[in-house]
Amino acid sequence: MATHTDDRVYYVISDLHIGGDEQLEHVEFLPELLDFLERMEKTDEDAELIINGDAFGLWEFTTVSGIEKFDVLEETYQDLFEQFRATGENIPITLLPGNHDHELAAYDEYVERFAEYNVDLVPNQSITREIGEQAVHFEHGHQRDDNNRIEDWGNPHATPLGYYYNTLVTSRAGQLSDRGRYNWLKNVQAVTPTERMPVWLFSKYFYREMNPLLRYSLVPFLLLFNISVLLAILAGLDLIGIWSTPVEAATAFLGQFGRAGTIAWFLLAANVAIAGLLVLVGIPLHFIRRDIKKTVNRFGVFETDLTVDPEAPYEEAAREVFDANPETTIFCFGHTHRPMIQELEGGILVNSGTWLRRLHRRDGIIGLLPPVFYPSYQLSAVRIAPEDEGVAVEFEAIKKPSPATEELTRTERFFTVGREPIPELPDRYVIPTEKIAEPLEASD
Repeated sequence: MATHTDDRVYYVISDLHIGGDEQLEHVEFLPELLDFLERMEKTDEDAELIINGDAFGLWEFTTVSGIEKFDVLEETYQDLFEQFRATGENIPITLLPGNHDHELAAYDEYVERFAEYNVDLVPNQSITREIGEQAVHFEHGHQRDDNNRIEDWGNPHATPLGYYYNTLVTSRAGQLSDRGRYNWLKNVQAVTPTERMPVWLFSKYFYREMNPLLRYSLVPFLLLFNISVLLAILAGLDLIGIWSTPVEAATAFLGQFGRAGTIAWFLLAANVAIAGLLVLVGIPLHFIRRDIKKTVNRFGVFETDLTVDPEAPYEEAAREVFDANPETTIFCFGHTHRPMIQELEGGILVNSGTWLRRLHRRDGIIGLLPPVFYPSYQLSAVRIAPEDEGVAVEFEAIKKPSPATEELTRTERFFTVGREPIPELPDRYVIPTEKIAEPLEASD
């Protein structure tokens, strides 16, 4: 599908994941989204807004089915749909299905219902738009992901692996999230890649759900674990009579402090004993784990990762599109939630990111403390516009305060001081004008 709109400016957003069971119903960025749509309502540009997949979390609805999900969305987000209507009176709004809202391509009634709010739902896998002498290919990107590819496009019963993960894990998290000490479990949908989910769960348990007295009693041991391992080795050398100097020196030093030194000596000895035991148990377990992993890999039990490579499949897909359509110089997708602009032969690869929060893993510097998953927002809209030099692609940042202050515990904030992530959007990129042998034919 291509349209002749040579001077039109395109704004692209994706991966909003609006809606879902219980706690997933809350949209943290809704005020910013409404402001952005209101700005589009008042713009004087010849513009089009393209929502490039996963606008809605239809997979995360498990209590209603089919077109009933639209009824829930319409009732829950009345302000959003009314703003769609207002914005759509000024500029075209085009909506493409993603994997989470693939059902939009499965029921004709969705097209009619969205049209009532001036949103043009295109139930196709991709669309093309002309811009100057070039063209842009838009698709959500899940068709390049083995775990989320819809083999029978438009089949309402299509259930790739990702479907089960989101209906059984993400939606269930939305139902249980408010039972915790803090309403954090719903953020499982922001955990990427997916295989990080167990580590994230353990991290949030330790910092959020664990009894505070137990956590604070464990922190010193976990922080001092590396030192304790070293001391355990020295204690072992002392026991077998190889080297006694370090232990004798430590005993003499602590003995200067009387009862306090004695207490410190017993605490240190207990810490060393536990660390030594863990090391003795951990060494054989490490080799057993390695052997099991080699055996599993040899039999090919797990030949498919839980998540898609965020670059390689899309680089290959973009090259195929560029080769088949030389006038197409931009391959714009979403799905992986990672904003980027990457130069390829024949054009550029553009990922429009996500409006969900992003989680940045920060491993402990020392000790055995669980990693901290530092949250941030990287809200943006990709703007694709014709210029004299060619076509400019840039990310327009949409400001939203960091949720870290409210979401992270004091312990998490303490261990990430000076290590806070500073997410940066890609720099502006201009694709020079190239002569196109044959112009695109207009079509609907």
